[in-house]
Amino acid sequence: MTTTSDSAASPGEDPDERPGSGTTTGSGTGTGPSTSTSASTNTNTSTGTGSDSNTGSGSDNGNGASGNGIGRGALLLMTVATGLSCASNYFAQPLLDLISRDLHLSAGLAGLIVTASQAGYALGLMLLVPLGDVRDRRRLAVGLFLASAAFLAVTAASAGGPMMLVGTVLVALTSVGAQVIVPYAASLAPEAERGRIVGIVMSGILLGGLLARTASGLLSTLGGWRTIYVVNAVLMAGMALLLARFLPRAQRSPAPNGDGQSSGRSVDEGPVMGYPALLRSTLALLRDEPVLRRRATLAAFSIASYSVQLTALTFLLAGEPFRWSEASIGLFGLVGVVGVVTMTCAGKLNDRGYVQHVTAGGVLLLTGSWLVLLAGERSLVWLVVGVVGLNVAQQAVLNSSQKVVYALRPEARNRINSAFMTTFFVGGAVGSALTSVVRSVGGWSGICLLGAGLGAGAVLLWATERLRGRSWGRGGKGGPEGRGDRRDSRGRPVATAGPR
Repeated sequence: MTTTSDSAASPGEDPDERPGSGTTTGSGTGTGPSTSTSASTNTNTSTGTGSDSNTGSGSDNGNGASGNGIGRGALLLMTVATGLSCASNYFAQPLLDLISRDLHLSAGLAGLIVTASQAGYALGLMLLVPLGDVRDRRRLAVGLFLASAAFLAVTAASAGGPMMLVGTVLVALTSVGAQVIVPYAASLAPEAERGRIVGIVMSGILLGGLLARTASGLLSTLGGWRTIYVVNAVLMAGMALLLARFLPRAQRSPAPNGDGQSSGRSVDEGPVMGYPALLRSTLALLRDEPVLRRRATLAAFSIASYSVQLTALTFLLAGEPFRWSEASIGLFGLVGVVGVVTMTCAGKLNDRGYVQHVTAGGVLLLTGSWLVLLAGERSLVWLVVGVVGLNVAQQAVLNSSQKVVYALRPEARNRINSAFMTTFFVGGAVGSALTSVVRSVGGWSGICLLGAGLGAGAVLLWATERLRGRSWGRGGKGGPEGRGDRRDSRGRPVATAGPR
């Protein structure tokens, strides 16, 4: 087993605020019996709230990843791949009117296309992403991309509403290949660069979502609404071939069994637990990992606040005093590209040990941006400033939270991503649903109050987390989430792969 020795925080000192404070030594890596004969030392850039901002052991990356780094070409390939995969979920939104006329759908049935996409993606997060912990992630990603290409072709050939809905669900279900690539990139990345690498790959998802609406609108003028589905089907099939050829291969390493210990088998040899057990273990992670619960909830509040703006902005720009066209409103969404820069910058700061600082700045900016947006009801300048602030804040909170949760259990990184992103997705859906209700009652002022309230909830969660961490740091004893032994919800010790 790996042994750890953390630098203790002095009385009154918060260990989270000391970048580079943790040192991990051991004769092997991973959660199972050591197979290495040489000692390895890992400098830890940050230690969490009671381990929350700890970046974890960088030498065991789970699923056979060596953590030796990713070349620029492979990193670009992963980023483009996640963008293409994510984009397929957004094609229909600006095309609903065209689709409904062509397929003779009612307004209610056409609206279900967007709901079907959301439902399919949620199912993929819960049912397919966890497979990356017991199957070769590289093969799983390639398979999902090929399946998504096939289902995009099915959707393009839709002759009626039922076929369109089924195709949309299946495309969204398999589009979670992007969420398989993200933890795979985290596993391949060396510890000191993991935040930056994850930020770059996640920027592909952000760009895919932003550019999908613009691309679908432009291509629909050339060949109708089916064009974008055909084009992306070809691109996804081509990307699957590129991933199969150039995606870095992970080194073979012992696969975990149900309790996280080494099973003695290679990851490439298939699952060591049944599928139902795999899904149950994903839920168990939310129960047993308090850091995962806190960070997932924090991220859910942040995306809920951000989704309020996404849902309400179209109505604001379409009405007085702006009266913008649909095309102009779609182009306004490109303001969110600033989030790509934020992802990279936040990732670099996280890698230097400033996870808590990035999170703090994100949640405070998230809340403050709504005060600016309140003035944006009549001013385009303030509207742009507020939207940029929300984009920067949201990406900062997301990247710092991913930096934390991906360090918890390297051997369960896909299940952790499944639990985290499902909670995150639910937060966004709740924010959108609340917006519809509040807008009809309180107008733009009510919308800003709702967004600020959700942002304040994120601030409260972060502040509570920090107070808990400071209390344990001063006492010199680890709580259930602190620097001492980690335990699950029943008080049982939880094996770790390094300091938390």
